[in-house]
Amino acid sequence: MSARTEMAETKVLAIASHVVYGYVGNTMVTFVMQSLGCEVSALHTVHFSSSFLIIYITNSPACSPGNHTGYRQIKGTKATASEILDLYAGLQQSHLTDFDVLLSGYAPSAEAVQAVGSIARDLKNQRQDLFWVMDPVMGDNGRLYVSEDVLPAYKALLPYADLILPNQFEAEVLSDVKITDLSSLITAISSLHSKYKIPHVVVTSVRFTLNQDGDQKETSTVPSLSIIGSTIRWADSTPRLFQITVPDIDAFFSGTGDMFAALMVARLREACTADGLCQSNDGNGPTWLCSDDVESLSTPLARAAEKVCASMSVILNRTKESMDLELKANPTLPESDIDAHLRKTKAAEVRVTRFQHELRDPVVVYKAEEVVAR
Repeated sequence: MSARTEMAETKVLAIASHVVYGYVGNTMVTFVMQSLGCEVSALHTVHFSSSFLIIYITNSPACSPGNHTGYRQIKGTKATASEILDLYAGLQQSHLTDFDVLLSGYAPSAEAVQAVGSIARDLKNQRQDLFWVMDPVMGDNGRLYVSEDVLPAYKALLPYADLILPNQFEAEVLSDVKITDLSSLITAISSLHSKYKIPHVVVTSVRFTLNQDGDQKETSTVPSLSIIGSTIRWADSTPRLFQITVPDIDAFFSGTGDMFAALMVARLREACTADGLCQSNDGNGPTWLCSDDVESLSTPLARAAEKVCASMSVILNRTKESMDLELKANPTLPESDIDAHLRKTKAAEVRVTRFQHELRDPVVVYKAEEVVAR
């Protein structure tokens, strides 16, 4: 069992989607962060009956979103930008905006993204040490699944973010660097650091395989995915790179990207608390940022990512076991394609409540390895 650090009291405003059934968006992040001791206020960007746009396939802690549509049939509504801002104004008028962290996820339009940015800027004006974790949900597998005007809306907000969690495709479109190998990935992360001064970047769903020296190698017979993260060196904006590679799971799950983001909030806050980095620093660089002489594997981000991947690996593997048992216990009957899809999607709902102890007490198996920029 990993050693536990007392995390600083943490109040989070989570702006993301909401579903009635299952664990996606705010339904997922609220439970995960509350389980780890965070106070969470959830502001919903959509209200849907079940998982809707993004379903995560070929999953692992690296989180690979695909282009399935969840249950493929939903009821509900999308919040407009004015509705999002109106809810925030309600918090303001009652002096309820003393948040330590803003976590933003899926926004249904460019106007909604801009509304989230307006909230982020207001929170940062209130307190210097407000930490914004941005999950720029836009697309995967070489294509956008949001309208094209969402991309420039996100790019305009990157200078205000403290940690971004793009998948490989999202990192490409945000950095304007096509990622095909380790060298181009390093270029993309370096660009995000230098151009936008983003302190922390974690790229998920990295599809080429690396060895311990950071070189590309032939794909293993055991499918795997990697996350590659970096904390900026503030003096010269260069990256401090690490990777964590995890076995793939032959299943699809919804909400794993949200789970990753929520765990990262809590675990990074915990690591920064341990290092005394959560206090205001009088303008000498952002908070939650270690000094430039700290090596990549010792950064709070790398240590946090190890715990995040540990929790997710166990919970998703246990979910896969439960899914297989459920499908086996209910043999396939003559059914339409949509009914078969619905049955499998329901069986694949992440058992995050059932295995919540794995959120709190993960055993780190997959260690971060240094990636050297060349």
